[in-house]
Amino acid sequence: MAAYTNLDRRQLAELVEEFGLGKLQAANGNGNGTDGNCRLDTAKGRFWLRIDEERSEMEVKREIDLLLYLRKHGFPCPQLVIDRKGRQYHELGGKCIALFKYIDGHRREGASLTLAQIENAGRVLADLHVIGKGYKKGVDNRFNFERVADVYQEVRDRLPPYFKKITRTLDEEAGYLEHYLENKLPKGIIHGDLYLDSILFRGDKVVGVLDFETASRGKYIFDLATAVNALCYDGERYDLKRFEALIGGYESLRTLSLAEWDAFPNELRFSALRFTVNRLQAFYLNPVDEAHRINRDFREFYDRLMILRREREGGMEGLLMAMATGYDYRKYQKVRAIEKKGKS
Repeated sequence: MAAYTNLDRRQLAELVEEFGLGKLQAANGNGNGTDGNCRLDTAKGRFWLRIDEERSEMEVKREIDLLLYLRKHGFPCPQLVIDRKGRQYHELGGKCIALFKYIDGHRREGASLTLAQIENAGRVLADLHVIGKGYKKGVDNRFNFERVADVYQEVRDRLPPYFKKITRTLDEEAGYLEHYLENKLPKGIIHGDLYLDSILFRGDKVVGVLDFETASRGKYIFDLATAVNALCYDGERYDLKRFEALIGGYESLRTLSLAEWDAFPNELRFSALRFTVNRLQAFYLNPVDEAHRINRDFREFYDRLMILRREREGGMEGLLMAMATGYDYRKYQKVRAIEKKGKS
């Protein structure tokens, strides 16, 4: 059973001193979860403390190395704070503790997102992919199909009998994707989890991209598909205007290839499957007590999957049309502009 770390005020004050941040003025937000997080107000400003509860020291080092590279090249990821002795993190009870500069931005709920915010999110994701081309160190993909399929098989054996219909759908989806996912596509550093709680806005501008714990080498189109599932779904259906804004922002920095457009529908389905399986795993497999059990509704992604499989209405037709013409996206946009002009 996982043991969760909570630091008292004395420990936090000592930590702040070791990082040369002056006197601790306030601390709040330290909670339980995969990572213990705490906002620190100090004499030298506001910072964010993170306790890695489950990841190994090697995994933490790899993430820090990537963040340092991205910050060096101007990407708005968390900025690590180095302590007085030049250490990038501290170790306590086998767990790594790191401090980052606090990013002054705000998360947005899906319903309140503007098209400008979505466009800027697409641009920032493309910026990550472009900058990441120069990062040559290996970061294993934790979420390739084989790994997700293996996790699903573990989860499947633990699902209750009343999940029979859901299990049948997931079985079919895993069997389909095994044969139709394309792996010979452009790859590089991907975020892997670009959902709303990972993006900080100030107005329409993206000022911070968080949660690089799952960053790895992978297919760019999978990363973009995950962003589509996150930002272009309004709770009931996919919104074509949001999709166009996201793609427009992305392709302002990096143009998708024809092969990527062709693979897009299946990557959307794989992303939805992955997050469905992840949430089922967190509830049924993670060895924690009830107080710390992660109970986030898997149906949020299962519902997307049903739409993507064309088993439920939800705006998929518009997405498929956009993807079918995506290899000549500027022409597609021009056609839409002419159609709108004709209606006015």
